[in-house]
Order: sequence, then structure tokens, then C-alpha cells
Amino acid sequence: MNSWHELPRAAFDLETTGRDPQTARIVTASIILVNGRGETLQHHEWLACPEIPIPAEAAAIHGITNERARAEGGNPAAVTAEVAEVLAGMFAAGIPVLAFNACYDFTVLARECERFGLTVPHPMPVIDPYILDKQVDRFRRGKRTLTAMAEHYGVGFENAHTSAADVAATLSVAAVMAEKYPELQCDARTLHDSQVSWAAGQAASFQDYLRRRDPEAVIDGSWPFRAAPDREPGSVLDPA
Repeated sequence: MNSWHELPRAAFDLETTGRDPQTARIVTASIILVNGRGETLQHHEWLACPEIPIPAEAAAIHGITNERARAEGGNPAAVTAEVAEVLAGMFAAGIPVLAFNACYDFTVLARECERFGLTVPHPMPVIDPYILDKQVDRFRRGKRTLTAMAEHYGVGFENAHTSAADVAATLSVAAVMAEKYPELQCDARTLHDSQVSWAAGQAASFQDYLRRRDPEAVIDGSWPFRAAPDREPGSVLDPA
């Protein structure tokens, strides 16, 4: 059986209104489907006009201002429905979807779907280079952002923090990792199941570290998305 990185695969990324995936709204979305040789088969792009203002700090990262979103963005419910439909089709076909820090993007999508009364696509199989890198090179110092990992693995990366550039970099980083680490060469569903366990272990380790100073620190190890929390509006989640 060929490994996932030698077969058709997709990548998914969102740019949003904020850092909390439980409350952030979609601003841009990108999905790219490639064949086993990495050649593009489909390229989907969306720009939404969210129902809330885009904060200046978010616009500074992804470059989408409120003015542009209002002038060019689509209806957020329609955009969310189209993104969910494309992803659902990928998963139904057994095509793995790569997403860097997948828990953020799929949690945002789940909350948006629920907000608009849409069916949430079941994310399976998902491949997350962020989780993979923490597993295969767990003691490496430095940041594990997509930009830092692209540099570490020798992948060119321009226009970081646009959804289109991020999906392309995610595909490239994952391909390099799969070639470098034989333990990542397997079928996508097997790797998905492994990442569920790895993410839980990584969260538990980080929680133990934080509890040296804060005995009540809690890190959610759910992956590839998190359930809606039972919390008061405006409260802050632990970071992914």
C-alpha cells in the first residue's frame, strides 16, 4: 500500500477574526487538492464578510480589512456551507486533508457550521504537520509555527498568513517530513488515529509543565477539533 504522501491529498486553511477558535469567524478559506505527484487538481478560494468586525490585529496578520471584506466578501453562511461541502466530499472519498494546527481550523469551521445551522463535516482522515513535528522531533528548540517549520524543512514560503500560501506550505512541509521520517509513511487513517493519541500525550505533557507553577492549569488534548465549551461569553480558552 502506498503511503498517504504518494496519493491524492488536500490541504485546508482559514484566516479569521481572532485567535480563539470557539468565537473566531471565517474571513478567508483555501482548499487545494493535489495528486500523488503534488500537482494541483483543484484550488478553492473564498473571502467572506463576517458578521462581526475584523479586529485591526487580525487584519494586520492576514491583510483583509473590514472595507475589503464588505466590498468583496461573500455571505458568511454561504461561504461556510461551500467550505464544509468541499471538505465533506474529500473525507467521503477517503482523501486526507492536511491542516497545520488542525484543531484551530476545524474548530472554527465546526462553530461556524453550528451557528448557521449547517452539517459539520466529520474530519477524518486529517494530517497535521504541527502534531507530526512535535512527535518526531520533540526535543528541538525554537518555534513550531508554519513559518519556522518551513524554514527548518527547507520549504520556500512567501505571503505567510494568507490562506492560499499557508495551504501550499503545509503540503510541502508535510511531504518533506514524510520523506525524512519513515514512521510517518503509512495509510492516512492509521496516521490519523496515531495523531489522536499523540495530540493527547503532547497536551498532557504541556499541562504537567504548566502545573509546576499553576496547579489548576488545564490543556485540552482533543484533536482534530474541540467541542463547544460550556463557558461564559468572553472567557478565554487555553491555547492550542
